[in-house]
Amino acid sequence: MATDRALRKQKKREERARKRANRRPSILVQEFWNLPNMLTLGRILIIPLFVWLTYDADPLHSLLAGLVFAVASITDVVDGYLARKWNLITVVGKFMDPLADKLIAMAALVMMVRLGRIAAWVVIVLLAREFIVSGLRTIAASEGMVIAAGQEGKWKTSLQLVGIISLCVHYVHPLNLGFQTVTVDYNQVGKVLVYLSSAFSVWSAVVYFRAFLAMLARRGGADPDAKSV
Repeated sequence: MATDRALRKQKKREERARKRANRRPSILVQEFWNLPNMLTLGRILIIPLFVWLTYDADPLHSLLAGLVFAVASITDVVDGYLARKWNLITVVGKFMDPLADKLIAMAALVMMVRLGRIAAWVVIVLLAREFIVSGLRTIAASEGMVIAAGQEGKWKTSLQLVGIISLCVHYVHPLNLGFQTVTVDYNQVGKVLVYLSSAFSVWSAVVYFRAFLAMLARRGGADPDAKSV
């Protein structure tokens, strides 16, 4: 009797194990586990390391913080390229990729204000632009409208990323150009680039808002396409 019960329990355990083995992973898990999404997740996970490095404002930690941010920026390009090349563009990736970009950029800008390397009003302008454009994109998507990215936003992003890296490095370092060695004040270079990115940021937000209003005005028309950031 006891032996029969033990055999029945063993069979039930084996049956459950077979069902678990044959069970297909959920759609969410299938979309999540791929290399582009892992790179995107890695950008989010290194944010605490980046923040810790920026707490110690000495030259070594500042240089390492700049290196970490540069690596994060490179992985942003790489994961997008791999997702398109391998046809791994997923709903999870579409959500995580812009989220990771904004989180690490916001963390960097806030830390630069804390260290006194950039004025607070610049960060407020940049963050306000992101919130405004994100809100307009959400409204446009809910209405079935797509507004393509324009060149202004691309310039804004490029200038902002290089500017943040320079602000992270901060100190004066020699730069070997091959034919000559020059001394570079990375904080000043970073400030100029971030100020320029702020100008492009405001410009791109205005262009986006105008394109959004134009699309609303001609929703019933034949051509719903528009250019913006």
